[in-house]
Amino acid sequence: MTDVSQYTVLITASGKGSGLGELTKFTNKTLLRVGHKPAISYIIEAYPKKTEFVITLGYYANYVKEFLQLAYPKHSFKFVVVDPYEGEKSSLGYSMLQASKYLKKPFVYHASDTIVLDKIPKVTANWIGGYEGIGSSNYTSFNILNGKIQKILEKGIVDPDYLHVGVVGVYDYSKFWRKLKNMVEANSYENGLSDYHVINEMIEEGIDFKIHEFHQWYDVGNIESLKIAREKINDTFHILDKPEEALFIIDNIVYKHFSDPNNISKRVKRTKFLEGLVPKIRQSTSNFYTYKYVDGDLFADVATPSNIIELIEWGKDKLWRKSNEVSQKEFKKVCYDFYYNKTKDRVQEFIKSRGVEDTEAKINGDLIPGSNTLLDLIDFDWLTNTYQTNFHGDFILDNIIKTEKGFCLLDWRQDFGGLLRSGDMYYDFAKLNHNLTINHGIINDNQFSITIRDNQITCDIHRLERLVRCQEVYWRYIEKEGYDIKKVKILTGLIWLNMSPLHHHPFDLFLFYFGKYNLWRTIYDK
Repeated sequence: MTDVSQYTVLITASGKGSGLGELTKFTNKTLLRVGHKPAISYIIEAYPKKTEFVITLGYYANYVKEFLQLAYPKHSFKFVVVDPYEGEKSSLGYSMLQASKYLKKPFVYHASDTIVLDKIPKVTANWIGGYEGIGSSNYTSFNILNGKIQKILEKGIVDPDYLHVGVVGVYDYSKFWRKLKNMVEANSYENGLSDYHVINEMIEEGIDFKIHEFHQWYDVGNIESLKIAREKINDTFHILDKPEEALFIIDNIVYKHFSDPNNISKRVKRTKFLEGLVPKIRQSTSNFYTYKYVDGDLFADVATPSNIIELIEWGKDKLWRKSNEVSQKEFKKVCYDFYYNKTKDRVQEFIKSRGVEDTEAKINGDLIPGSNTLLDLIDFDWLTNTYQTNFHGDFILDNIIKTEKGFCLLDWRQDFGGLLRSGDMYYDFAKLNHNLTINHGIINDNQFSITIRDNQITCDIHRLERLVRCQEVYWRYIEKEGYDIKKVKILTGLIWLNMSPLHHHPFDLFLFYFGKYNLWRTIYDK
């Protein structure tokens, strides 16, 4: 039986993760997705279930705590809030020291940006995890003599024996904490104080550290290495990553995360109006909700010209039922704000953040004006002349599961211009039209192009022939049923403009110019 005392693990999750740039603007680096779960899950699951985890918290502390308590309710966690976790007087060594009162026994230090898929040894002696490979310009490293580590070396050493992966077994814990405490009080190495400074002093005093070699190691602490980890630890997600939200799947449970707690509370409330159409919420916190994984086929993978109509008929029967949350006059105003004002705000956000000029330009050969002129050409009185129905809000193939009994809708929108029960059915129609043109699989595979030379812009996208035929059938059906196909196409163009500031480069540029191009062509029926 595993000796639990040999598996007490320190994880320092308090830092900001500055090497990850915009990816950690709205979340903690340990919650960045790798494969189908966050980085910290690979660490937790690398140890026996009865392991005692001591976790330092600081940057977005509540996110990390909420997730771990939701995903691993039977695990033992001790959380230590570190202050300061950045800036003056902060360091990795300082953060580690704050947790020392819970680690008066042998322990493993596991860096929060390190994923190892090999078995991790018990702490029956001091050891350091090493990886035999290139990369010493970015990582500390070490050489060994007679199986013992001579010294941990700074970054930039040529041809070391091993790279230091950030997993350490500390058997002589009393000496480790005593030396670290002295270093912190003396402000040794200032903000750069790390575990290896302590280990080097211990080695100098004759305390041995052995090598434990890892063969499957992934660093997720910077953008380049995170990309490699995501390529190697792949998944079949059909989602587009967004800085302010994330989705994970662990043990058949889906975890949805938002940095804005209003998105969580509103989505949970909306399940009352979407009962039977969306999964039942199991648990929710300020920034997470969970539901059971839905068995079935992602509709993006199985949509055909025949079953696309089945979906619309199902939606008309089950989803788009008339509602009256507000007066029709008020609803028209909500639609105007949602379609016109929000679009103008998003366009300004895009222009300011990307530094582009929104002027007249040739896009795919057509001379197209700036977005403000385009919006002035749209009859918003006509566009907002619609009635209230229940709605999904992101009605795309990638959010629909084809089940044995019909369909299940995922990732519903939290509101429609502040309304929870009432929305515009045409917005759902337009979302579906958008996804028949631009779906997540194609974007994830970079099957789109955008080139900008002076005032000449070319944008194109590869499309599955199956979905092209689905769209043709969809358009014919909409017109046959008496709906306004031009309204659907106008809203689709507005959706692309609204999406542009929310996505990665160069997809953001593609959305902006592709949206302008299609709005222009729809306005003039080209």
